[in-house]
Parts: sequence; C-alpha cells; structure tokens
Amino acid sequence: MLFLYAMYISPYMLGYANWYSNELTREILFFVPFMQVLLIGPVVYFYTKSLLNSSFKLSKKDYWHFVPAIAYLIYSLIIFVSDKLILDEFYFYADGRDKDLANWYQGTGLISMAFYLVLSLRYYFNYKKLVFDKVSYAETVLFGWIRNFMIAFLSILILRVLFFILNPEWGEFGSQFWHYIAFSFVFYYIAVTGYSNVIKQTTLRSEKLKVVNVFEDENLALKTEPKSNPSEPDTSKWKDKLSKLMIEQYLFENPRLTLSDVANELDTTTKTVSSIVNSGFNMNFNDFVNHYRIEAVKEKLYKGEQTTSTLLGIALDCGFNSKATFNRAFKKSTSLSPKDYLEKLTKE
Repeated sequence: MLFLYAMYISPYMLGYANWYSNELTREILFFVPFMQVLLIGPVVYFYTKSLLNSSFKLSKKDYWHFVPAIAYLIYSLIIFVSDKLILDEFYFYADGRDKDLANWYQGTGLISMAFYLVLSLRYYFNYKKLVFDKVSYAETVLFGWIRNFMIAFLSILILRVLFFILNPEWGEFGSQFWHYIAFSFVFYYIAVTGYSNVIKQTTLRSEKLKVVNVFEDENLALKTEPKSNPSEPDTSKWKDKLSKLMIEQYLFENPRLTLSDVANELDTTTKTVSSIVNSGFNMNFNDFVNHYRIEAVKEKLYKGEQTTSTLLGIALDCGFNSKATFNRAFKKSTSLSPKDYLEKLTKE
C-alpha cells in the first residue's frame, strides 16, 4: 500500500528534481504511468477488508473495481506505441505535459480515491461495532491506525479540491507545495503506525488473545436437546441467567473473554447472548463485561485493597488487559478517573 501512495506523489517529486528538464528522464515520466490514482482507491479498500476480515477473498465481481486502472494502463501503452514506435515524435505530448498531470485524470483520480476511502471508513466502523459486540478486549484489536490514516488522507483530498476551486492554476508545481508537505506527513504516519501495529499484533499473539473474525456468524451448533428459538429469547429469563453466570463464575476476570465463550457456558448461541446484552442491558458485549469488571474494582477499593496493591494491579485482577483501557472504561462508567474516584472514596 505504501508503494501505491509513493506512486501517487512520485511525478511531482521527480518534477522538483528536474526530471522534466532532461530529455531521457522526461520521456520516462511521459510514458511510464507512475501515478496510478485509479488503482490506489480499490487497493486501499480491499486491503482494509483483508486486514479486518481474515476470511475475505477477492471474488470475480471485485475485479471490476480495477477496470479503470487497467484501462488507463492500456491507454498509456497505446500512447507510447503511437509516439515512439509509429509516429516517432511527440504527437500526443506535443504540449510537453505529462499525461499523469492532465486535469481529467487528476479529477477522476480524486473522486475515485475519495469514494473508496469513504467505503473503507464505512467498513471499518461496521467492524468496530461488531468487535465491541463480540469480544471483551475490543479496544486492543481496533486497528485504529487504519481509521486515522484514512481520515487524514481523505482530509488532504478534500483540501486539495478546495484549493483547485480557489486556484484555477492548480496544475503548477509550485502552487501545490503544501499538498506535497501534507502528503509526506501522512506517508510517514502510515509507515510508522503500520510498523507499530505489526509489533502490537505480535504482542497480542504472545498474550494468546483470541483472533475472532467478527464478520462471520458464530452461532453455536445446538446440542441434541431442544432449546428456545434464539431469534425470540425470553429476555427476563436470559438476563437472570447471564447476570448469575457473570457474578458466580467471575467470567469477567478473563481478559480474553469472548461472546462465544459466554454462549458456550450458557449452552446457547452467540446470537441469543448478543440479543440479550443489546436489548436486555442496552449495552454492547464489551461494555457489558467491563461493567462487571468496574464493579469488581470498586468493591476491591471499598474493601481497601489499594493499600496492598496498585490500581493497575487491581484492574488487571478484575479482567482489564491494559491501563489505558481501564482508565477509559472506568471514566465512561463513573464520570471519574480511577484516582479521582479513590480520592472521593477516601474522603467519605
């Protein structure tokens, strides 16, 4: 993906390096389609899907998304054959302008990239909703760097459109220097955060956090005995069973707890458990489990365990897997940070 983004900016950077001033390098820039703006959008979109959905595979209909980029590649080949092998002169490029910088191509590319970035963001936010509904360590596996990068790059595209509107001479190199600088920051951002994500995922694997494909239906196969229809569960009955299970078996203390784990304990389907958590408790699964973890932390603080252990130690004992996640969940539930809550408890 980084290679594709490098291709997006390469004609501009090579232009600043005076490649257009030299006959040989100018012809290379003219005839080699460095800037594949019609390819970047589909690749980013499908790359995002492959990261968030481990079972995703390109289908035949998905290949249609690459037709515009392939058509432009064929167009470039036709231009090369016409100018260099048939006409032996610059006929199509008599104005000395690189086709990659043509207004129609740049405009189409901007629309294409913006469209696919929006699709990618929609897919990410769908993933985010599903992951909060299926695991109790959602914040740990959110791939937030993908979201941040797409938002940053989409913002650059929008700003560039506004700049084009305000400055009709948008084809001039010098008038777009800010765009190249901004792009460089985004480029380095995705490189650094992408690498840090690899380190993070390696750490998660060492902690044996379950890799759950949230896009798959994880309904548990029913046992031989008949059960109630999972699409119409008895809310009050299942609420009591679920609450009792969480309290009596301390399931919330498992930092790797998933929706399927709870469904297994209740001998039902993930669909039933999810429905009860969503409609019965008005929470997603991640917040539901964190609720019990926070109550357990508060109980330990009330008993004075902070005198023999740290706040983080207590949080880890109650099922949280990081200080940041604990602080965010605690403040979301109590409107106070753990330290402020402890100070308030001490004064009472």
